[in-house]
Amino acid sequence: MVRYTKYEPGTPSWADVASPDVEASRAFYGGLFGWTGEPSTDPEAGGYMVFMQGDAKVAGLGPVVDGITPHWSVYVTVADIDETAANALAAGGQVLMEPMDVLEAGRMAIIADPTGAALALWQPREHIGAEVRMQPGTFCWAELNTRDSNTAVTFFERLFGWKAEPQPMPGSSSGFGYITLKLDDTNVAGIITMDENWPTDVPAHWMSYFAVTDCDVAAARVTELGGQVCVPPTDIPQGRFAVVNDPHGAVFTIIVLNREIFGQVLNGSFVTNGNA
Repeated sequence: MVRYTKYEPGTPSWADVASPDVEASRAFYGGLFGWTGEPSTDPEAGGYMVFMQGDAKVAGLGPVVDGITPHWSVYVTVADIDETAANALAAGGQVLMEPMDVLEAGRMAIIADPTGAALALWQPREHIGAEVRMQPGTFCWAELNTRDSNTAVTFFERLFGWKAEPQPMPGSSSGFGYITLKLDDTNVAGIITMDENWPTDVPAHWMSYFAVTDCDVAAARVTELGGQVCVPPTDIPQGRFAVVNDPHGAVFTIIVLNREIFGQVLNGSFVTNGNA
């Protein structure tokens, strides 16, 4: 198993969920992924909890801010959060939350790209992000869903240096259906182009993916625990996936990763930029 000790700037490194009932969410995700965790006792932490898989930090949970719907957030590691936030603004994005210190863990900010999808930035200090990834029950992929992929690609190439590899999809009105985003030679994220088949009220957003050992079993477990399956288990070249909601409506994706594509990662011998 690969143990992460740092991430290269421009790498998605963490995901957390905002919930109106932290205890209920702890029970749901513990029942689904086997995660454990206790809320921080520091009053300044606001009840935030780090989910653990064994002794490894894998994801986060915190109370939702009034007026915001429950959701999963994706974080990207940056070297200088103030500079990156300013660059996001200059590139046509928005700064939804100005850079701020998170105790001794690091500094965070929230931006939105020009298509409207919110994304968190993370400048690490004591907390580097997920310490284990790509294993069952851990964060394994981040994906932007947007109706304007070209604008998003231009923005993120300028902000993080991500390079796009479009994958043509015959019959798609947008000309392509999926884009892989690369940092140097490493695949770090993806983009799905939302076409006319998507409900018009679904805004641009980032999706968090979590690996599982059996997608069908995990999807059934979601419903047993009070969640909902939005897209039933489906086979794609990268594996078998399902899109699900937790009991409060936060959306995420579960996937059994295709070992022909991800075998080295799953066997713990794959080391990408920034891995220990």
